[in-house]
Amino acid sequence: MCGIVAYLGREDAYPVLIKGLKRLEYRGYDSAGVALLNDGEISLHKCKGKVSDLESHVGVPNVAGSVGIGHTRWATHGPPNDVNAHPHLSGKGDLAIIHNGIIENYNTLKEELINRGHHFESETDTEVLAHLIEEVRSNTDTSLFEAVRISLNEVVGAYAIVVMDKNNPDQLIAAKKSSPLVIGIGEDGTYYVGSDATPIVEYTKNVVYMEDEEVALLDRTKGLKIVTIQNREKTPYIQELELHLEALEKGGYDYFMLKEIYEQPRSIRDCFRGRISLQKGMVRLSGIEVHEEKWINAKRIIIVGCGTSWHAGLVGEYLFEDLARIPVEVEYASEFRYRNPVINSDDIVIAISQSGETADTLAAIQLAKSKGAHIFGVCNVVGSTISRETDSGCYTHAGPEIGVASTKAFTAQVTVLTLMALAVAQKRNAISAERLHRLIVEISSLPDKVQTALESNKMVEHISGIYKDARNALYLGRGYTFPVALEGALKLKEISYIHAEGYPAAEMKHGPIALIDEEMPVFVIATHGQSYEKVVSNIQEVKARKGKIIAIVTAGEQHVLTLADHIIEIPKTDDALVPIVSVIPLQLLSYHIALMRGCNVDQPRNLAKSVTVE
Repeated sequence: MCGIVAYLGREDAYPVLIKGLKRLEYRGYDSAGVALLNDGEISLHKCKGKVSDLESHVGVPNVAGSVGIGHTRWATHGPPNDVNAHPHLSGKGDLAIIHNGIIENYNTLKEELINRGHHFESETDTEVLAHLIEEVRSNTDTSLFEAVRISLNEVVGAYAIVVMDKNNPDQLIAAKKSSPLVIGIGEDGTYYVGSDATPIVEYTKNVVYMEDEEVALLDRTKGLKIVTIQNREKTPYIQELELHLEALEKGGYDYFMLKEIYEQPRSIRDCFRGRISLQKGMVRLSGIEVHEEKWINAKRIIIVGCGTSWHAGLVGEYLFEDLARIPVEVEYASEFRYRNPVINSDDIVIAISQSGETADTLAAIQLAKSKGAHIFGVCNVVGSTISRETDSGCYTHAGPEIGVASTKAFTAQVTVLTLMALAVAQKRNAISAERLHRLIVEISSLPDKVQTALESNKMVEHISGIYKDARNALYLGRGYTFPVALEGALKLKEISYIHAEGYPAAEMKHGPIALIDEEMPVFVIATHGQSYEKVVSNIQEVKARKGKIIAIVTAGEQHVLTLADHIIEIPKTDDALVPIVSVIPLQLLSYHIALMRGCNVDQPRNLAKSVTVE
C-alpha cells in the first residue's frame, strides 16, 4: 500500500522523485524518503510524516544525482518513524531498497541473517530483504541482478521493489509479486518506475506493466531486460498510457475528494457512453458478448470486493436478481478464500476493484480460476493486475481517483453493474422490451440527475454544521438503498472519524434502536419506490425515540417533510438507479463534516487508497 518511485536518467533525480511521491501520497503517508546516488555514494534522506515533511527535512535541495529511488509509506512492520521509513540500506551500505508489500517469512530470514553476523537498524521486513540480497551477492559472487533474482526465490509474500547499487550508477533493479509496479521508458536510456502510472505520465506515455515474479534490469546503455525469478527471459510488452496529466490535478478544488464528487456527472456519462443505444433499445458490453454462452447458462453469480467495492457489489446483487433473474452471492474478498467456498465451473465471479490491484480481491480471483469459474473484472485502472488476470471485464472509465475515500468509483461501479445486468437480462430474455427501454432512458438521464443532486450542497453543508460534533450516527435504507446506507456510514467513518453504522431500516428494531436518543442523527434514504411506506414507518419509530431524522427524499415529497428534522431532495429516479443519485448527498455530508472537524479529507488517518497487502 506504499508508493514507489524511481528514476534513472540524465537529469537530477530529486525533483522527479519528490513530484512522483506527491502524486503517490494517496497510497501511504506515514513517512517518506529518498535515496540518491552521486559520485559513488548513496545520499539517504527520510523521516516520519508526509512528503512535505521530507522536503523540509532535506531543506534547500542540495542533493544531486541522476539516479534515485523514493518511497511514501503506509506502515505494516514497525511503527511510522524515521528509522522504519524507506529507503533501507544493506548492512555494508552498498545497496538501497524500497518496497511495497509484506514479506511473510521475514522473521525466519532475519534470524538466519543475524546468525551470519548481520545487524538490523529497523523493525521492517524490507531491511531484511536488503540484507538477504547483499548476503546472496557476496556468497555467490554474482551480479546484483542475479542476486535479486536468487533472493526472491527465498521470499514468501508480496513485493514490489526497486534496488539501487552505489557501485553501479547506470542500473536499477525492479521486481514484482502481488504488488503493482510500472516501468516508464523515456528517451536516451531514461527510465521511470512507479507503483502506478501517476508519477510517470508527465514524462513518457510508454510503459511496461510488470507481471508477478518478474525481475527487471534497467540499464542506461543496455536497455531493459526482464526475466522471471526462475530465470526465464521475457519480452517486455510496451503499452501506451491513456492517462492524462490534468486528471491528476485538483482543478481549482480544495480537495481531490470534492473534485471527484463533482466529476460524477461526467464519469457516469463516460461509463455508459458507447455501451447503450436509445434508438435500438440495447445494452452492449464486449466483455459479455465474447462469453455470451457463459452468461446465458450461468447458474450463479458470485461478486467479490472490499470496502466501497463490496457495497457496489451489494447493489449488483439486487440488479442481477431483479433484472436478469440469476441468483447472486456477494462476498468480502478478504474472507472468500478462507472458508473453503463451493465454486462450480458454471459460476461467474465478478471481481470489483477501483485500483485493480486489491490484494484480497486478486487472491479471490486466483482461487475462483483454479475451480474453473468464469472471472469478470470491473475496475477503473487500465492495465491493472485485475484487468490482466480476469477472463473478461469492463472498465469504469471514471478517471483517476486520488482521494482515499471512494466517491466516483462507487457510482461508476454501480453504473457498470447496471449495464451488465441489463445486457445479461436481454440475452436471457428475462426483461421486457418496455422495461429495458425505460431503464436505458433513465440511465441516459443519470448525469443530469446527479448534477441536480449536487445542487443540494448548500443544504448539506448547513446540516453538516449541526451534526459535526455527533459521536455516533445511524444510516438506514431498504432494498436498493440499503447498500447506500452502508456506503454513507463508511464515508463518515473514513474521513470524519465519527462512529457510524448502516442498517436495513427494518433491522433497526433488532438492536440499533436501543442507541437512539435525542443526540443521535439518523440518516434515512426515503425515496419513492417499492419500500417507501415501510421506510416511513421506520422513520416514525425513530421519531418516537426522539432521534434526529435527516431524510434523503424524492423531490416534491410531503409526507416525510412533516416527520423529518431535515430533508434533502433528489430527482425522481427508478428504484434500480436510486443508489447512484441518493449517495451524492451522503458523500457531500461526509466531506463537509470532516472539513468542519479539521480532518484531512483526502488522506484520512491510518488509511491508504490502494490496499495491496492482505
